[in-house]
Amino acid sequence: MNDPERPLRLDATREEALEHAAKLVAEAWRSFDRFRPEEPALDERVRELIRGALPEDPVPVHEALDDAARILDESIAQPRPRYFAFIGSSGLEIGTIGDLLAQTYDINLAVDARAATVVEHQAVRWVAEFVGYPSADGAFTSGGTISNLTAIAAARERALPGSRHRGLTAGHPAVYCSEEVHYSVTRAVELLGIGSDNLRAIPLDGLRRMRPDLLAATIDADVAAGVTPVAVIATAGTTLTGAVDPIAELADVCEPRDVWLHVDGAYGLPAAAVRPELFDGLERADSCSIDAHKWLYVPKACGVVMSRHAGAFAGAFAHEEGYLPHQQHELHAADITLEYSRPFRALKAWLAFRAHGARQFREAIARNLDEAELLYRHAQATEDFEVMEAPPQLSITPIRHVPRDVVPNPHNQALADAIQSDGRVYLASALIDGDVWLRPCFVNFRTTDDDVLALMDVARELGERLAREGA
Repeated sequence: MNDPERPLRLDATREEALEHAAKLVAEAWRSFDRFRPEEPALDERVRELIRGALPEDPVPVHEALDDAARILDESIAQPRPRYFAFIGSSGLEIGTIGDLLAQTYDINLAVDARAATVVEHQAVRWVAEFVGYPSADGAFTSGGTISNLTAIAAARERALPGSRHRGLTAGHPAVYCSEEVHYSVTRAVELLGIGSDNLRAIPLDGLRRMRPDLLAATIDADVAAGVTPVAVIATAGTTLTGAVDPIAELADVCEPRDVWLHVDGAYGLPAAAVRPELFDGLERADSCSIDAHKWLYVPKACGVVMSRHAGAFAGAFAHEEGYLPHQQHELHAADITLEYSRPFRALKAWLAFRAHGARQFREAIARNLDEAELLYRHAQATEDFEVMEAPPQLSITPIRHVPRDVVPNPHNQALADAIQSDGRVYLASALIDGDVWLRPCFVNFRTTDDDVLALMDVARELGERLAREGA
């Protein structure tokens, strides 16, 4: 469309702009197929762009697209195969295409959107089937923070009926979790009025999992003191070490006490498709959450929250508003989630499962698990690296460089900083039991064994240099 009277028009046709953008995307995808020898510094063009004031007049659309691509190329991109920091996203190509299609139609899934609404329900079922969870209710979210908040809100309403309306005027609520729970749970209990002072952190066992015996004792003592247990949060893949709480044993504690069990599987739960024995008891959880943008590889933001109880989320969120009539006599998505303006996040997961099939996802996850074990074995066999006592449960393998005559904590923190500055690999440090560790995480389908071993080579090279310099 080239109507000269049309507002918000470009200097080229939209088809030409799309073709140019597609070339830039293809170039980026090719660059992600191999490791990058270094992270480039911001060049003068990017510095000029970020100093610019609000543009009053347009520039050619091809120039604007090229500048956007340059900015992105000089940013830290998680899809690169040697990005091992935090728990990254891989930007699966079919997911990117799915986002483009979804954003083109700009569907709002707050209310009934016909086919898109049905596809979201189907995609929730597929994710549930993939991990072996009997979902009866669920929705796509922006990620684990909102998913955990949603599940805990449902648990709060079940434990303290009517509290969403009255507020927490009574009941002295408490939520229970491991000492290494994700901070999104802390945020959730604060936002829901439960309060982080009422978040009970249960000590860990030798595998860094929540201890069911201490959980049971803590809940029983609280109940005797007049406290209302709202939920137990089991973590299926802690952010620090990838530990998986013993879900079945926690369910044995929760069920006779009628306490909601939520499994925060934002990171680790996709591995249930490969190692189901680690997640024994998942089907007994009242709710669970998964970030598809982590270990299902699709681009951010794409989380899923599910419950085996139909109507659980509506009890915490549903409203009847004049501007959102229930014309279909069914719940709107806004009745079971926090958001009102909801993009069609489910499409990229739906499209990814259709284009690749569940088997390819299982193979990719198994490969990441093998990569974590490879690093563990390789580091364990050396004299200058230290590993944790137990092998990795999932795909996080903390290691420490411990050559002679260095103080380990400041040395490893300096090494983590040096690795980030060097740019050949990218990882971050983590504080585990007061000690500084390098904490690589493998959740990228592009990563190879060579990339894993390169991490060790770079860490040793830079670590030895720091040791010689007396860092």
